[in-house]
Amino acid sequence: MKKLLAMTAVAALTMSANVFAQDGEAVYNKACQVCHAMGVANAPKSFDAAAWEPRLALGLDALVATVKTGKGAMPPGGMCTDCSDEDYKAAIEFMSKAK
Repeated sequence: MKKLLAMTAVAALTMSANVFAQDGEAVYNKACQVCHAMGVANAPKSFDAAAWEPRLALGLDALVATVKTGKGAMPPGGMCTDCSDEDYKAAIEFMSKAK
């Protein structure tokens, strides 16, 4: 019984951690800015709306799929080892808007 309760608690914590997306700016700062701030290896630069426009035209789901599989010098998942799809979307939305 104790084992079952422990497993249920772990499952609940895991599920609840995935329910809430991380803040887009926080994800960007911890995982994306390293390359996107300067456009390393042709990454679209942060806050350059014109560079992001054709990518955003593909839709956020397509961009998330690209992040998850990797592209060019970007490894699968980018540099975020704990990001959900919602986290990636929040980061993309944050860095694709002009400041």
